[in-house]
Amino acid sequence: MKRYGYIRVSAKDQNPERQLLALQEYDISPKNIFLDRMSGKDFARPQYQKLMTKLKSGDVLVIKSIDRLGRNYGEILEQWRIITKKKSAQIEVIDMPLLNTNSAHGDLTGVFISDLVLQILAYVAETERTFIKQRQAEGIAAAKLNGVKFGCPKAALPEGFEKYFELWQQQKITVREGAAALKMSPTTFYRRCCERTKKEKTCYK
Repeated sequence: MKRYGYIRVSAKDQNPERQLLALQEYDISPKNIFLDRMSGKDFARPQYQKLMTKLKSGDVLVIKSIDRLGRNYGEILEQWRIITKKKSAQIEVIDMPLLNTNSAHGDLTGVFISDLVLQILAYVAETERTFIKQRQAEGIAAAKLNGVKFGCPKAALPEGFEKYFELWQQQKITVREGAAALKMSPTTFYRRCCERTKKEKTCYK
């Protein structure tokens, strides 16, 4: 049986020292500790993949927290299944010993309890995300009813806009000519003219 440790930090400038210190107390050889530094967008995790090729039945993988296995509970559950079922290895979670599959209750009971706890955590996390999104949507809807506007405030119209807007409305200048005179992009000038009339469907180029 071998003991392995896995560390993941989300960016190159994030310090993994806290996770390293925690793993040192679990009698893990430094050569058996694998570290990935990555952003949230890139989740290829080369060191984790290398660790998976070494992990064998009966081995123990130690991690600081359960979220080291994935970015969301879908990924965490899948990696948990691969490690405990496909590879028949054990998992120790430093921050949550209740998840440890090699508990004193015996292998089968330990894995069962850990699986149950993880499923509950996944359900609670997913439910909470749903509730948060629902509360956000309700809050936004209520704010809009009260006249609150969202998004970045629009830039102030340049001086002289009204003059060129009227010329454009009278078809005396083109969009490009008005935009060039006001040092605006043609798209922005046209959009602001349409907003000004409040009848965008009647706008013309």
